This record gives sequence, C-alpha cells and structure tokens, in this order.
Amino acid sequence: MYLRCDVIALNKMVSCDEKILYASLASSGESDDGGLVPPPRKKIRTSLEGTTMQQAANGCSPQQNGTSESRQLITHNGTSDSVINGDINGEILPKTMDKTNQEIVRLVGQYLKSVGLNQTAECLMQESGCRLDHPAAAKFRQHVMDGDWSKADCDLSELKSLLYPSSNNMLQNHESTNLYEEMKFLLLEQKYLEYLEDGKVLDALHVLRNELTPLQHNTARVHELSSYMMCNGKEELHALARWSGKGIRSRTILMDKLQTFLPPSIMLPPRRLHNLLVQAVDVQKQNCPYHNTKSECGIIDVSLLVDHLCSKEQFPCETSQVLNDHCDEVWFCRFSPDGLKLATGSKDTTVIIWDVDPETLQVTLRRTLEGHTYGVAYLAWSPDSTHLIACGPEDCPDVWIWNIEADELRVKVSHSPEDSLTACSWHKDGKKFVTGGVRGQFYQLDLEGNILDSWEGVRVNCLWCRSDGRTVLAADTHHRIRAYNFDILSDTNILQEDHPVMAFTVNASDRLALLNVAAQGVHLWDLEDKCLVRKFQGVTQGHFTIHSCFGGLNQDFVASGSEDNKVYIWHLKRELPIATLCGHTRTVNCVTWNPVFHQLMASVSDDNSIRIWAPAQKYRPVVNKTNFVPAKKIYNYTISSNV
Repeated sequence: MYLRCDVIALNKMVSCDEKILYASLASSGESDDGGLVPPPRKKIRTSLEGTTMQQAANGCSPQQNGTSESRQLITHNGTSDSVINGDINGEILPKTMDKTNQEIVRLVGQYLKSVGLNQTAECLMQESGCRLDHPAAAKFRQHVMDGDWSKADCDLSELKSLLYPSSNNMLQNHESTNLYEEMKFLLLEQKYLEYLEDGKVLDALHVLRNELTPLQHNTARVHELSSYMMCNGKEELHALARWSGKGIRSRTILMDKLQTFLPPSIMLPPRRLHNLLVQAVDVQKQNCPYHNTKSECGIIDVSLLVDHLCSKEQFPCETSQVLNDHCDEVWFCRFSPDGLKLATGSKDTTVIIWDVDPETLQVTLRRTLEGHTYGVAYLAWSPDSTHLIACGPEDCPDVWIWNIEADELRVKVSHSPEDSLTACSWHKDGKKFVTGGVRGQFYQLDLEGNILDSWEGVRVNCLWCRSDGRTVLAADTHHRIRAYNFDILSDTNILQEDHPVMAFTVNASDRLALLNVAAQGVHLWDLEDKCLVRKFQGVTQGHFTIHSCFGGLNQDFVASGSEDNKVYIWHLKRELPIATLCGHTRTVNCVTWNPVFHQLMASVSDDNSIRIWAPAQKYRPVVNKTNFVPAKKIYNYTISSNV
C-alpha cells in the first residue's frame, strides 16, 4: 500500500518537471517576430531496404550536394544479407577474397586504368584490399615512362630480388642475375637512343662505354648500337635502329618488354584482360559450326555479353544461281586461285569459263572452250590463274593446256593413242605439271608439253603436287597414296585404305588430305603423322568418282557431292554434317569452294546443271548495278600437237 502511493507521487513530480521544461524551451526559442521555432525534424530512419539510404556504387563515399555535413554511407554488395563494408567512421574496410577473385579484381583495375578511369580503379583497389602492382614495380613503371633513367635504375636494383624463373614467367630458364642484366641492358639501350636523338652525343657515348659495355651482355648488339653514332638525323636513326623515337610509344614498348621478366604477382602483363577476352572469343569462333567470316580484330565486331554463334543463314546454304549452259552431265568444277573465275567441264566435250563478280558474287559466262572429244573429267588451274589443264575420262589420251588470259589453246599433248591421261596437277612454280592415268602412264611435263620425266607402271586415279616443288602424291589402284620424287626417282608409301581411293585433295597447309573412298565415303588423313583423322558421315558414295574439297575461312570446312543428289558440308572437327544442300536431281559429281570469297560455293551434277551456293539473301552483297552477261564465245580447236 505504501509502495503504490510512493509510485503515484513520483509520477506526478515527473509530470510537473516535464511541463516546466517544455515551457522553458518555448520561451527561450521565440523568434524576433514573435513566432516559435518549429519542433526539430524527426531523425531519418536508415533502413537497408529504405529509399532514403544512399549507396556507394564504387566502394567510396561521394560528397553530398548543398551541405557541408557528411553522412554515414553504407556500401552493399548487391544482396540484403551481404556484409556492410564500412566502419562507424565511414572508412572503407578491405574485403577478404580468395586468390581467383583477387586476380580478377587486379585485371579489372588494370583495364580501368587503361581506359582512363584512374579514380575508379583506385576506389576498387582500396575497397578490395588488393594492389594492382607491387609498389616497387609501380614506381619502376612510372620512372620508365617519365624517362627518369637514374631512378629507374635504382628501382630495378630493388626489384632484383623479385626476379626469378617461374611457371608463369616467359623466361623460365634464366637465372635472376641474367634477368637483371637483360633488363638493365634494355633500359640503357633506350637511354642511349634517346640521348642520340636529342643530340647529346657525349652523354650517349658515356652510356655506351661506361654502362652498356661493362655489362658484357649482347656484345653484338652493343657494336650495332655504336654504329648509330654516325647517323645524320632522327629519321636515319629511327630507320637503322627500327625504333619509333623518344616518347610514350617507344617507352611503352620498352615497358612491355621489361614486364616479361617480372612474375605476374609483381606486375601484371600488359593488356591482360583484353588478351584474355580475345582468346575467349577466338575459342568461341573455333567452336562455332558456321563461323566463316574474317574479322580484323578479335573483339571489336562481336558482343561480349553473349557467346559467339553465327547464324546458318550466313553460311553458303542457299542456291543463288542455277546455270544450265551445259547440255550433258557436268563432271567437274574448280574456282581459280584468285577467286575470280570458275571452270566447269562436261560430258558435252566443252569447258566453260565463268567470271565471278567480286562485288555482287554473281557468276556470268565468259567463254566456252570446245573440242575435247572424250569429254572433260578433270580440270586444274595454274597457281597464277592464267592457264588451265583439261583431262578427259579413261579412254582419253590427250591433255589440253589453255591460256585463259590470251583466249587460246597453248598446246594439246598427245604422247600415244594408248595413253589414258585422266588426272593432272601443277607444281607450285607454275612452270611444269604432272599427268597420269589408270593405264600406267605418269609424266612430268613443261608448259610446252615436253615430257621432262616419266614413271613407268604407276596406275593413278588422282595426283597432287606438294608445296616443296619436288614431291608428287598419287592415289594408285592398290588403294594407296604414295609420294614420288622425280628429282631422285624415289617413292614412299604415305597411307593405305581398304577400298579404292577414287579422288583426293590436299589443304593449303599441305598437312591434311581429303579422300573419296569407294563404298566408304569421305576420309580425312594427316599426311605428316600418316594417320586417319576422321570419317565424315552422311554421304552416299558407291563406285562413281566424286570430288570433295576443303573450303571456308582457314579451310575449316569440307564439302562433298553425293550419289543421293545432295551436297554435304562438315566442319573439319565434326563427323556429322552441319549442312545438307538440296536442289540437284541427280548425282552431284564435284563441289568447289571459292578460295577468296568464302561465302561462295559451286556444285555440278549429272542433271546438267551448275548450282552456285551463297548465304541467305539478307547476308549477300547488295546488287547495285545491272548484271551484264556477255555473248557466248566459243573456241573450237581441232588441231592436234603430237609431242
């Protein structure tokens, strides 16, 4: 009872004290005009999810606008349950990250600096607790870029203990001392050249005698540097030294060289993030099944936000033209090495030369060459695209050499009426060629048709001259491809198939061979390792002669005709076809890919037609002029030159 009364009395006393306090505050807060100062503003409640909270996007506290007060900023990492990276005084505390994240942050920081966002990079380094480069390395870089060679030399001495061979260092086998001497030599070389450019010959001579020579490193280069003393001006010095001159450019090149001696933990390799992105895009392009476009720069023409993937519509999968100028089965086709001409041979005894418009990629008739009595089963362009050899089927003993630029038959080779000359190939110098057939003839001839060498008893289905200018590959009737050297008359076995090799071709690198094997299909062989790399699936091949080809950008693709009236295209790394082209109504005998305009292919068939394949219409060059088709020119030569 007494306790309750005491509590009531205490509450009354507190109530009276509050009234007196409020009255005192009101009387002391009156303004000059008699008004009262409004009650103080309520304290703004800071919430992690409130809209009044300010966030530091870059990990540092920006200044507020219109007030000198600074409020406590809270930095979030993007989730409501992340750690707030700051203390009660507003200082940014470094985060704890694993090695991978630290390296990523360093790469981002280096890139930010390269695009001029230096303050952002500093904030990133401060918040992450990382450092872009070792302090001694950063100081060294700055002094090199400033051309302060004495300080740079002192910095290099500090870095000497950090120079060691490692798995991440490009110069793994050098000792620390050798690395130091090599770096110092490069530094002094730049110093010497800059003195020469400035006309400070005595200073340059001092560097040469008292600094470069005592190193006893790269003596031949020291002697070469001494010869630059005789240069008459900057231009001559730049040319002889292959040096861009004093300034940011040459010092940046120097710094890039010096960096290779330092482990990446000390100094990041130059443009590291950019180089990683280029490598990633290159790998994506290699894995893209339809990538067939040459790009000058690795990442400028692609988006980094999504994986690179070309559309099938960009690939030569649509018929752009159907040419019906032959009146019988078309057996062979081949684009010229310069990409500007297409030759087609037919059972109708003619060869037609077509022009390729480099702007519109339209094919137009140029001339018709007649007189091939047995028909035309094989064609071979000279390396300079000026001459064309035409061979017939098995019963044909003749070889025709046409001068396409002069519109004339250069020579008709007919050694014996018993010969069978069905295959041919040019040597890389364009001055001689080989020809042969299944009856055992195998000749090497010059442009006038003179037989230079012969190999008796070799029955060949197909020939190919290798880039060494001496070796000739021949597919014979024993299911082999053998290498023949006419200079020393030697032959070696390259590969052996279980079925007849009807035709083959070799890629530009002279490493891979593409074989059309009877009853098997298309096989890819490595000529250097002498091993079967891949069997391409899908094509139908019986015992007809079908000619396949390499093609596309970097010859990354393979195309072949088929007895099911289709054209099949594979990526070099895939066994299954990436495209099957329909349109022909009978067996497709040959496919050729333009070696210059990679979006252009041609195929010929027993249906008497030639089909030109190109990307979808929206990806083709815009035709802005009227296509002019010249009148048909027919050259009928019946003369014979027996050689």
